[in-house]
Amino acid sequence: MPEYLAPGVYVEETSFRSKSIEGVSTTTTGFVGPARYGPVFQPADVLTSLADFERVHAGGGRLRFRDESGTETGETDNFLWHAARGFFAEGGRRLYVARIFRPLPDSTGAEQTYPPNFADPSYTPFNHDSTEAPLWDDGHGRSQIGSLLNIRSRFPGQASNLIVRLRVRAGQSVLGAELDAARSTPSGPVYRPKLGALMHGDVVWIEGSGSLPAGGYFQVERDRVADVWRFFDVLNSLPTGRTVEELGLVLSPNRGEGDSIRVVTVTVNVLSDDRDHDLGSWADLPLDPGHQRSGSSDSLFARFEVAPSSIAEARSLPLVMAPPPAGTNGVQILEALQTQWLADHPGATTQDWLEGLELGNDLELILQGGNDGQRPGAVEYEGRADDTADFKTGLRQLEDVEDISIVAAPGCTAQYDSENDRNQANATLGLLIGHAERMRYRIAVLDSPPAQSLADVRNIRAKLDSKHAALYYPWVTVLDPVSRRELNLPPSGFVSGIYARNDIQRAVWKAPANEVVTLAIGFEQLLNKGQQEVLNPLGINCFRFFEGRGFRLWGARTISSDPEWKYVNLRRYFAYLERSIDKGTQWAVFEPNGDQLWANVRRTIEDFLLNEWQQGALLGDKPEKAFFVKCDRSTMSQNDLDNGRLICLIGIAPVKPAEFVIFRIGQWTADRKV
Repeated sequence: MPEYLAPGVYVEETSFRSKSIEGVSTTTTGFVGPARYGPVFQPADVLTSLADFERVHAGGGRLRFRDESGTETGETDNFLWHAARGFFAEGGRRLYVARIFRPLPDSTGAEQTYPPNFADPSYTPFNHDSTEAPLWDDGHGRSQIGSLLNIRSRFPGQASNLIVRLRVRAGQSVLGAELDAARSTPSGPVYRPKLGALMHGDVVWIEGSGSLPAGGYFQVERDRVADVWRFFDVLNSLPTGRTVEELGLVLSPNRGEGDSIRVVTVTVNVLSDDRDHDLGSWADLPLDPGHQRSGSSDSLFARFEVAPSSIAEARSLPLVMAPPPAGTNGVQILEALQTQWLADHPGATTQDWLEGLELGNDLELILQGGNDGQRPGAVEYEGRADDTADFKTGLRQLEDVEDISIVAAPGCTAQYDSENDRNQANATLGLLIGHAERMRYRIAVLDSPPAQSLADVRNIRAKLDSKHAALYYPWVTVLDPVSRRELNLPPSGFVSGIYARNDIQRAVWKAPANEVVTLAIGFEQLLNKGQQEVLNPLGINCFRFFEGRGFRLWGARTISSDPEWKYVNLRRYFAYLERSIDKGTQWAVFEPNGDQLWANVRRTIEDFLLNEWQQGALLGDKPEKAFFVKCDRSTMSQNDLDNGRLICLIGIAPVKPAEFVIFRIGQWTADRKV
């Protein structure tokens, strides 16, 4: 309450209206599944197009899983990419992807702890095709330059065999000259050195006539006591650095004349394994591991450190460069790069390397050893949360994204032949349902397995019961842009996109059915009306082909045994209402629990529901027939008030879909009244 202690005019703001509730998004979708590339442990980020998906998780190339011995078991369609393509093509706007990965076991067959600790000196992954002493294969592409530069892909996968281009370049000379008036004589001017932009820890290449080491490489340090720059010949372990004067360099005030001091840096460019996508370029990185700018490390190793400083970099940086052994300096790194360049260019000499430094010497590395690991199972789809390492995987990762309202695992039922495959697929469907129920405001879109008869899909449906899930059958046939052939795909990607399109073009309360499947050129099995009459009452939503109307989604039921929650749109609409009211009434927490608050809450919710009724979401020709809101002493006891509880009772009359449109026609004579 304001205080009025001194005479004067007081102007205050007040509110004469109730708070408003804004409807939440119902179209944001979360997918979980294996991909060719991309983050596994970093929090999922929103993707708004297929190009976004490909930038993070690579393209639609097929996956090549391996068995426990490391032998490839054949190629598998990239269902996650196809689902993302179908989602965006059908009208989806926002997608979160939780990539899962199952590494190969160690040589004893034991499952491995993941993720790997790149910074651990004992971390030595192996390739099953290698003759090295095996520890385990982490699935990351990797390469090495000497014993100092250990380069790995940040993310596992066959597509992690990236192309890494390093350009080692010496910049413009920072050595100049200025007139020393005190020492100049009538016989001629005397110049003193003038150094341009140098930083403590820079590696420089000096072209000079003085007594310089082979290659002319020095490490630069600032002597703050004497206020001079010192140049250390670290390869020859000179105990003290030399100043420019002590190096005996020839000075000239004319550009391009005299000796030069050039700072050497490296530029890193990373390309995808197919060379079609540029994953980023990082220019002019200092070579010394301890190099700093404004108090922050900015060296080559700091740029690609094991634990980046931000989540955005952890998602996007494609490489990890393990820190070199303690005491390693930038000149040693430069020497290693020079040695590698000479090895890559047979017949080249050190002089060729030095002459190329001005424009830049290029090294190209192809990371090797990346693989797609084993085929993920229900354990990987469920994911895990590690509080000590602060990461989550699988469905656990999607729990942290509040906006998601649709969740699916495209391709989790693709393998359904053996008993183990069936157990893994059924367990994954159960995990999806459990996730949606636990998160309350979500619906799980379930895929039937491929090549299932009516009896088979009925048996699958018989094991499921949830008002937070819907099952779709059969698989959708598309023209695969990768193989240019027909391909059957799980329905969930297309259905999720149809949900989003339906919500955007119509509303969440309209049943997402009688909708065209844009990418479809057929279905794995063409169903007739009689066959759907068997499946529809069980809550199995079918895809149908209609002459002149194309390929359509022709079902909108959940797999709930409770008739009150029979329809998908009803479940999704209530989730929309509940979450909107949840978010829109947070202001009421800790307010004085009395009549004024109750009236405010009632008005807030009534205004929101009135808007829904006006849009046609609720039954009734008057608002009082469409909904009611009660929040008073009739909904709360004294015990509730004593324990800080505000209880509001809301009832609505939702519109349900006209699933069966019936026209009754009979003969009538013109002289009879109706």
